[in-house]
Amino acid sequence: MTHNHTQIESAQVGIYGGVDTHLDFHVAAAVNALGALLGTAVFATTVQGYAELLAWLRAWGPLAQVGVEGTGSYGAGLARHLHRHDVEVLEINRPDRASRRRRGKTDAYDAEAAARTALAGHARAAKINTGAVESLRMLKLQRDSAVKQRTATLNQMHQLRVTAPQELREQLTGLTKHTLATHCVRFRVTRDTNRLTDPVQAAKKALHGLARRVLALTAEITELDADIAALTRAIAPATSAAAGVGAQTVAQLLIAIGEQPERFHSEAGFAALCGTSPIPASSGKTQRHRLNRGGNRQANSALHMATLNRLCHHPPTRAYIAARTTDAKSDPHLRRKLKRYLARELFTLLRQDLRALNTPDIAA
Repeated sequence: MTHNHTQIESAQVGIYGGVDTHLDFHVAAAVNALGALLGTAVFATTVQGYAELLAWLRAWGPLAQVGVEGTGSYGAGLARHLHRHDVEVLEINRPDRASRRRRGKTDAYDAEAAARTALAGHARAAKINTGAVESLRMLKLQRDSAVKQRTATLNQMHQLRVTAPQELREQLTGLTKHTLATHCVRFRVTRDTNRLTDPVQAAKKALHGLARRVLALTAEITELDADIAALTRAIAPATSAAAGVGAQTVAQLLIAIGEQPERFHSEAGFAALCGTSPIPASSGKTQRHRLNRGGNRQANSALHMATLNRLCHHPPTRAYIAARTTDAKSDPHLRRKLKRYLARELFTLLRQDLRALNTPDIAA
């Protein structure tokens, strides 16, 4: 079959692309709707390379969908470029290990597998953030990193207090981790190297330095909390107004769902993403469901914290728990049901907010 004839046939049935992404280059493959491999090619990870990749795929015929590996990492730039040019982008997981063992592995094979996965309809629309939600993700990343570092530093201070010389340990006994930092930052430390041979002076200098780090990270976290709260109120005012839902919860759920609410056709899909949907686990005469331990665990944690907040401060939730405790259901079972209900409620609010965010202002 000639190249021109293949192009004509592909133009009639549509083209599906697949991309295996890397740091410096991407490998693309094109298949038609009948599953025939049309070709593979390598492109640089630059703006020009993205444009050449898209032009190469469209040269085979009308482009239906493109499956891209790693749209949240190496493929993020390409996914945004394709999205700006009205191409439907699908998120592709790593190739099936069984088929990889049979056939072997090359970048071209992986790109072809991505294209065939898109053709088979086994991939979900990629999460592509190009606006306020992407800004929120980056600020949340910085905040989470600062919180993790502060926790590690506080733990180091605690360890130093435990192993410090007796006279210093007695002085620090009874202080909490956070009051320990404010106390140790006031230590007068020596710059005399000879005096640092004394373990007491060395311990004071180490605690003083760690305390300064804790207070600096605390100030950074406080500033980021204010920025994230302002962003979440601007992006999702209805969701932010929901009972028991704080700014960090809203931020994590926005990051999980992305800026395209149409990625999820129902609240059940969002619940599955958050790991709050029951999973069938039936076999033979046994008919049952089990807890979903998959999905986005950060989003699941956000829903869990919001549920605990409602259990403490939300009268309707407390009334529901009081009424159901007579059903001989365990507390974890009731909390799982509350998380499922909360996912349903928040999905509706999130979709409403994101649709309003993506709707152009007619008055402008």
